[in-house]
Amino acid sequence: MVHSIELTLDAAADAAVRDLWRGIAETGVRSQAAHRSPTNRPHVTLTVAAQISDAVASDLAPVAAGLPLACRLGAPMIFGRGPYTLVLLVIPSAELLDLHAQVNRICRPHMSSGPLGHTMAGQWTPHVTLARRVDAGLLERALRAVCTGADIEGAFAGLRHWDGDARQEHPISVSG
Repeated sequence: MVHSIELTLDAAADAAVRDLWRGIAETGVRSQAAHRSPTNRPHVTLTVAAQISDAVASDLAPVAAGLPLACRLGAPMIFGRGPYTLVLLVIPSAELLDLHAQVNRICRPHMSSGPLGHTMAGQWTPHVTLARRVDAGLLERALRAVCTGADIEGAFAGLRHWDGDARQEHPISVSG
């Protein structure tokens, strides 16, 4: 499995994304709503590695202290060549790009093998996942459920370390 550092959303933006998850599911397309784990929540992954040391929390505490950070979730996008991943683009503000670069710099010494390439500056596409492994024949149905014409405005309210090996989240706070 992998480890990641993720931004979580404020309550209103989280609820809006969960509404989209439910809307997709109501069309018969499996969405993130199907994952019942209490740690499954809308988030934006900042960096990913095979392993990230637990000691990263204290080094990232100053980043967490800088939250909340305004965010806007925009248009749906499709990743992959099939089956597909349906996501919402996070419109990248200068502040978000700066935070991303800071998190990657702070995390690098805590990663035994370094970050995965798609999370590095210049290669990262900030997004919130709506549905994974969507067959081509179901994409139109899923897109109809999420193409509302309105952006979701909110804030990044939290920072967490996701330990994919243990399937546990570790919130990062000012106190570490």
